Amino acid sequence: MPAFPEAARKALADTQLRRNLAHATGTIRAKRAAVVGEVGEWEELRLAGAAIKDNTLRRLDEYLLQLEASLQARGATVHWARDAAEACEIVAKVAHTHGVDEVVKVKSMVTQEIGLNEALAEHGVTAWETDLAELIVQLGDDLPSHILVPAIHRNRAEIREIFRRGMDDAPPGLSDEPAELAAAARLHLREKFLRARMAVSGANFAVADSGTLVVVESEGNGRMCLTLPEVLVSVVGIEKIVPTWSDLDVFLQLLPRSSTGERMNPYTSTWSGVTPGDGPQEMHVVLLDNGRTRALADEVGRQALRCIRCSACLNVCPVYERTGGHAYGSVYPGPIGAILNPLLKGVGVDEQTDSLPYASSLCGACFDACPVRIDIPEVLVHLRSKVVDAHREGTPKPEALAMKSASWLLSDARRLSAAERGLGVANRALTRFGKRVLPGGRRALGRLPWPGSLWTNARDLPAPSRESFRTWWRRGGRP
Repeated sequence: MPAFPEAARKALADTQLRRNLAHATGTIRAKRAAVVGEVGEWEELRLAGAAIKDNTLRRLDEYLLQLEASLQARGATVHWARDAAEACEIVAKVAHTHGVDEVVKVKSMVTQEIGLNEALAEHGVTAWETDLAELIVQLGDDLPSHILVPAIHRNRAEIREIFRRGMDDAPPGLSDEPAELAAAARLHLREKFLRARMAVSGANFAVADSGTLVVVESEGNGRMCLTLPEVLVSVVGIEKIVPTWSDLDVFLQLLPRSSTGERMNPYTSTWSGVTPGDGPQEMHVVLLDNGRTRALADEVGRQALRCIRCSACLNVCPVYERTGGHAYGSVYPGPIGAILNPLLKGVGVDEQTDSLPYASSLCGACFDACPVRIDIPEVLVHLRSKVVDAHREGTPKPEALAMKSASWLLSDARRLSAAERGLGVANRALTRFGKRVLPGGRRALGRLPWPGSLWTNARDLPAPSRESFRTWWRRGGRP
């Protein structure tokens, strides 16, 4: 993927994409604002959610071992995966052990993060997405562009064409009416639910003291995946842990309001190990690191691990609304992706990842919307400094040279005074080129030759002052 500026420039030229995004994010924002406004103690809930997450991250090693013991006591097999390759290998091995050549999947960000579908395909196993939006993305040979609504960049006419091309069993004369599209997806998926012997899920939360995994969703496809197959494999990021059921209560109030603008999720599924004669009879849990311990070691950045994947930050971000998720080049787009990707991968690894902390205006809307109070602007600025440090060696960039020159000039009073006198002389030569008078009487310079044109093509550049502040003060000037 190209760096964010290049990808964003391409996205900005797509007017249909911008219309789709503006409509969808505007609708979700309005719904969220309405249901959040009903909760008088919303700020207290945000504080509680942040505190629970921070406490868990401080003692993550203890809670992970507790979760492992609780799961094993209930008949689950626990695997530990250091990276994406290990996690994919574990899931593929379980499939081969059972002679499975296809699996059904619950919508899962973490399995997209590790590229599980592609890895399973290399092992001869087909993964069927069952979430409607994920199905649209899969059938369209596309990439997700939103955490909650992966096909947010598509309108219903585009979805109809994707179904017509990608579904062998698409009804003839399929229209773009939402009810018809949903019915076509239901028909397409039903036989896959009924014949699948293995399912793969993620988890929104993992409760350490009871060994309970939790998935919240809106369509019921998750419930089908979690109950019908014989074997269930759940890939869970190690940051998804909450210590107790009472802690879970806080997040089940925060998540639906922040994500879909609902008071509660239509489907909240919980499962704890294996129950004879009921549901999957073999359960595997893959606890995934894949850079999370790296993020945990960053004192400023570790707050990103509080994220509950609600997408509230995407829906209020002016940058995301205009560029969409594909410009971020990752399964985690928007403001949270701009900090989570560099934290998980490390800065200085590739140009595309290093460009993400700059994909923001730092307006702060994401922090105001975040249900667990992740200070995304603070982390963005922190990561920008790390990117600069990572690229400090080698040929210095023009920006670095400019900053170094400014430091040399401003650190010595005599050098600064000489520069001010030189600007006063330059004023008499440059003022005559001024094209426009600015407030206060100073003239704006016209278009300068390169590299000055990089500034003056889009911004006013005032002519330097006729006299410096020091000179004005010495002759008795006062405010």
